[in-house]
Amino acid sequence: MTIRRSSNDRLGLGALLVLAVGTFTVGTDGFVLNGLLPTIAADLRVSEAVAGQLTTVFAVTYAISSPLIAAFTGRLDRRWVLGAGMVLFTIGMAGQAIGESFAVVAVARVLAALGAAAFQSNAYVLAGALASDERRGRALATVSNGMSVSMVLGVPIGVLAGNWFGWRAVMWGIGAVALVVMLLVPLLPGLRMPTVTLRDRLAVVVRPPIARVLGVSVLGTAAAFAAFVYLPVLVAPVAAGAMISWLLVGFGIGQIAGNAFAGRATDSLGPARVRSISLIGTVATFALLDVAVLSLPGALVLALASGVFGGMLMVPQQHRLFSLAPDAPTVALGLNGSAIYGGGALGAALGGIVLSSAGVWWVGPVAAFVALLAFALSVPSRAPVAQSA
Repeated sequence: MTIRRSSNDRLGLGALLVLAVGTFTVGTDGFVLNGLLPTIAADLRVSEAVAGQLTTVFAVTYAISSPLIAAFTGRLDRRWVLGAGMVLFTIGMAGQAIGESFAVVAVARVLAALGAAAFQSNAYVLAGALASDERRGRALATVSNGMSVSMVLGVPIGVLAGNWFGWRAVMWGIGAVALVVMLLVPLLPGLRMPTVTLRDRLAVVVRPPIARVLGVSVLGTAAAFAAFVYLPVLVAPVAAGAMISWLLVGFGIGQIAGNAFAGRATDSLGPARVRSISLIGTVATFALLDVAVLSLPGALVLALASGVFGGMLMVPQQHRLFSLAPDAPTVALGLNGSAIYGGGALGAALGGIVLSSAGVWWVGPVAAFVALLAFALSVPSRAPVAQSA
């Protein structure tokens, strides 16, 4: 594999921070709607279960478009793709801010998802490809921390601002940060990856070890989204309004702690062990969800624990994919991005179905069961080919 870099391709802290701020922006948009769900539902005159499907729209679009964007932009410098992604994302945020109906906001979510797909997967590609083997886990964790910090700062601040100024003002604010990131993208190191066709990408998917890793990403994310999208409904008896922000802060602090641990632990212990800790912890956390939400302290502990274990999952997943697909790392990470958002779509839809048909008390057990399936898939079989997963 030949990777072409520009002459100023030293991947310093400044470049990593630009990428992390970009993932922070995308993460804030991806999660802030969950905390504002009741307000958005009332404004758009739909039920909370229907409003929750705005997350599904975003996730499905991301999952489908990520490999297509990567295939059609394979010859371009990654900076062009990152910048164009932020342009689309900003337009999508403006569309959400001015949309007066569910349909218009959903279309704007599609545009924002297209931009997020172009930016986010390439941010991980840039960090992973330019970092040395022994520091790759930490480089990926730095970029991934943008998503975690969005939970600690972006999402709670967005929820508070939504309560004070309205949810549309939050969309404008996220769009403004995206515009700043777009202007900083030209300062990043240049990188051109080998051109990979869509057919080649599909060939990567069917490699059994890679398919297993991607399956774990789908199920692990689905478990989290099945519960997290409907957090305001789950904790309604003990927390509402601005108090939701404190739960999101707890979740975000947990994400940062879990992600930071995963970065170093993946380099020292290996991705398989870190992944197992993440998934087992997630199963236990969601199995106790119905008990935890009976009190505010319990809900805070639940948010923190789910953040810790959830934040540990993707760094070992990304690291493993780099090892499994050294000939096409951009393909593998792009597909993992699709798997994450595909899992998000599955989880949001599943949580909505459970909430509407079975009731709030079944959301936690269903999420725990999906996480258990992810763990079962992650356990290597005795077949030699499956051990690579």
